[in-house]
Amino acid sequence: MTTNDERSVNVSGSLEKLLDNLDEAVAILARTKDFAKPLKTGRVLTVARRVLMLEGGCAALEQRAPDIEAAGIFNGSDWAFPQILIPSLARHSLQSGTSETVVMEALSELRLLAVAHGTYLHAGISTEQAHHYLTQVLALNLELLFTPPSETERTQQGDLALLTRALYRHLAEGIGYEHVIDQLVDEIWRILQQRPIQVDSVKQMILQIATCRANPEIDLGNSGQGADRLISSLFGTTHGCREDPGLDAYLERLGSMDTAALQYEATGFARAMHDTGLVSPYHTVLLRHLLNHGEHLLAEAMGLSSTGRDCLLCYRELVHAMIDLGVHPQTSQAVYGLALLLERGILYQPPVAPALWRQVALPLSPYSQQRLILAFGNTPAPNARLMEGVLCMLGQPLGVGQGNNPTCQSARALSMWAYNDPDYLLQMVAWATRDDEIIMHFEGQPVSSRENLEGVAKGLPFDLDPVSLLVVPHLDRIYVEMGRRCVGRSEDPHRWINPEFHGWWAGRGFRIAVDVATGKLHQLDDFLRYFYASYHPYFNGNQPLIHPQPAGIAVTDSAARFIGWHAITLLRVSLDPQQVMRMYFYNPNNDSGQDWGDGVVVSTAGNGERFGEASLPFEDFVSRVYIFHYDPLEPGDPTQVETQYVHTVIDKIQRSWGRDRLPETGLQADDGQETVPG
Repeated sequence: MTTNDERSVNVSGSLEKLLDNLDEAVAILARTKDFAKPLKTGRVLTVARRVLMLEGGCAALEQRAPDIEAAGIFNGSDWAFPQILIPSLARHSLQSGTSETVVMEALSELRLLAVAHGTYLHAGISTEQAHHYLTQVLALNLELLFTPPSETERTQQGDLALLTRALYRHLAEGIGYEHVIDQLVDEIWRILQQRPIQVDSVKQMILQIATCRANPEIDLGNSGQGADRLISSLFGTTHGCREDPGLDAYLERLGSMDTAALQYEATGFARAMHDTGLVSPYHTVLLRHLLNHGEHLLAEAMGLSSTGRDCLLCYRELVHAMIDLGVHPQTSQAVYGLALLLERGILYQPPVAPALWRQVALPLSPYSQQRLILAFGNTPAPNARLMEGVLCMLGQPLGVGQGNNPTCQSARALSMWAYNDPDYLLQMVAWATRDDEIIMHFEGQPVSSRENLEGVAKGLPFDLDPVSLLVVPHLDRIYVEMGRRCVGRSEDPHRWINPEFHGWWAGRGFRIAVDVATGKLHQLDDFLRYFYASYHPYFNGNQPLIHPQPAGIAVTDSAARFIGWHAITLLRVSLDPQQVMRMYFYNPNNDSGQDWGDGVVVSTAGNGERFGEASLPFEDFVSRVYIFHYDPLEPGDPTQVETQYVHTVIDKIQRSWGRDRLPETGLQADDGQETVPG
């Protein structure tokens, strides 16, 4: 039998032998000409992978990080520029099915750990920046520290799943758990400030923090103090559930409480819910219990203002029916959605209340039920899950996310309808979930989602809220079919698609900054003058934006390099608290706080944003716009736009997404548009 000491000797011996092989492979790579380096990196990555699987391997690679990078292992990749790396993308690299990608990401992070420790002075990134980057990476992947690989990970990644966990343990020990927890708490609050509909991942992170704090083997020091509000909002919000007694025990306690105690519970839950945007499962138990205790306590439990209270009293039976159907411990976010729906006062719009009554009794098709069960399980019933989704979307129209899917057009449409035309959204939900078909019209002709089976998304998405899960595939197929019917037209198809797809309020005036045939910038001066004249209060007669307008942006990374085209919604233009003119917009991407390079950093809080809005100073925003709509009957005067504004934006465009799109004869060109997916 082999003893532990003998096994450690064997591991040590094999590690030393592997490190000798690694040093040799790195030396060969360093001597290789640049054009031939890709042929020599394979051996380095293969040996490095084996080193990472052994105890002490991460530390050994950290020591060798300067030599490995100097040899050219990162040449020709984004890893060669650590200052532009994005923490949220590290997870995708580490969970890819390609061992080379996983090992490259591991080597990059170990290199940054050496920089953070001060043992590697890097020309591209400082010690503080490296420390901050790794702290964010660990915070976003905390489960890799504390949970074993799932069955899916083991099946898809094999031993690589163990490699990533060994790597993250080494990083956490090097950075310090206390820094990770603090960073994670900050990240959670940053996300919650945007009030997304989908918060399961946030709740999972809070659970990880609670688990970490309860683990005696992990010394957090004084860190994680800001997590108390987050943890208590889910597991111990009020006096009645402070020690997290379980739902059955809490229900029993409610039965023995008098009116004063119930009001105390209701106020506590409402305060926590509106503070964080999160709803505790205990809150749903209380809300259902209060259905028989009068509207005053029900309003208290949802934290309603006078507007919401009046709406509740006017539509008492409907609200009770929606709570009875959609509010359960597993669908706790429905409480927040319902509260915000009542606060919006949209039940006073004549079609909305009848449409919600239809939703309560709506028979779901077998296909819709199957999709909901596959995504969320069968407890509660699928129609309860869908009701939660409807309440959340109507209450949080700017919280809709597209998930990891190229369906920004469809997500934007759902958000726009929930924001501007809620009864139309409810009609779409009814068609999609009851009839398995949506029929829209394009230039007078019907377009059926059942007859057109191709969309932008190649597969059926599952990482969406209940409404999006069922409606987006239909919208996606209709959007693509509308585009197909525009084939052969000389201009960008969004000129015709957007008003038909999104609604009559989309302006019929249309401008685009690039040429269809060449993809080059064209008539940029004219494009920018029209945007200013249409939307900037100083040049459009101080006319506020009445209806949300679809627009397209050229998304860039933190190095201001072009990534792709993306659909967003223009919401309003206003001076922020610092008296800077800002554009406030909706981004269907799941996280609107992004660095688009060249100093253009999107804000989601602190600059006058309402929940769900993103914002930028007007000039920064315009520097990323490539198409927009406007009302040709209410134009401002483009000739009044000062040249300095236009030139400032043109400079920003030429330094970012327009860098490789400059026309050969300057910025002026013949009229034309570019066909892009938006």
